Amino acid sequence: MVAGGGIWAKIHKWLALLMAIQILFWMASGLFFAAVPIERVRSEHAIAEAAPIALADAAAGLQRLAASGAATGEKVELRMLAGRPAALITAKGARPRLYDLATAQPLSPIPMTHAARIAEADLEGDARAVRVERVTQASTEYRGALPAWRVDFEGETSRSLYVAADSGAVAARRSTLWRTYDFLWGLHIMDWRGREDYNSPLLIVASALALILTITGIVIIPGRLGFTAWRRRRRAVRNRSQEAAAPPTSSRT
Repeated sequence: MVAGGGIWAKIHKWLALLMAIQILFWMASGLFFAAVPIERVRSEHAIAEAAPIALADAAAGLQRLAASGAATGEKVELRMLAGRPAALITAKGARPRLYDLATAQPLSPIPMTHAARIAEADLEGDARAVRVERVTQASTEYRGALPAWRVDFEGETSRSLYVAADSGAVAARRSTLWRTYDFLWGLHIMDWRGREDYNSPLLIVASALALILTITGIVIIPGRLGFTAWRRRRRAVRNRSQEAAAPPTSSRT
């Protein structure tokens, strides 16, 4: 038997050796998630305030669209796009169509130069795009609507904005902080490639082992604190006292 818990101490020791690195990842990533506001991770603090669209301008623009023969859809969204009012019309089974409300001219698919202007207008301050790249495949960094434009900005944050080519919407905002968060999230859920599967058998098994590790640790605490040995000594003293106090027994021959 092993002092301080016997078989429980053995189980605890070997599970601790097996799970030490992953538990370290869980603790470090959990601390990061708790300490860093999610709004900063998503770059919501860096979004420029959009100008409102006057109702009169919106109504006049929609009338121009109707007069131009633009196809209708189940959903019409009005938005400011790089400082100009625009309408996004979505029809079932078709790609979204974007129109300039002032001219009734189609804007989608968004060209590269327009995507850069949209990204610059979305970002607070006077930052200028330094690189624009067309994105046609999903990745761990961007899983939004395709095709899209990745617009990169200079600076220590290495900020990148993804502009959907069909809708003109800024579909994702990425930065060094977001990429750090994403990397730690992959470690946390043990999905190092996709970084989105938190129901994997590997994570379930690791969580179960960590639970057993915790339970065995609780079980052996009394022994490690000396409580078990103290109880044995106390029981031994009580037994000796009872034996000393017992009357002598006699036997007949």
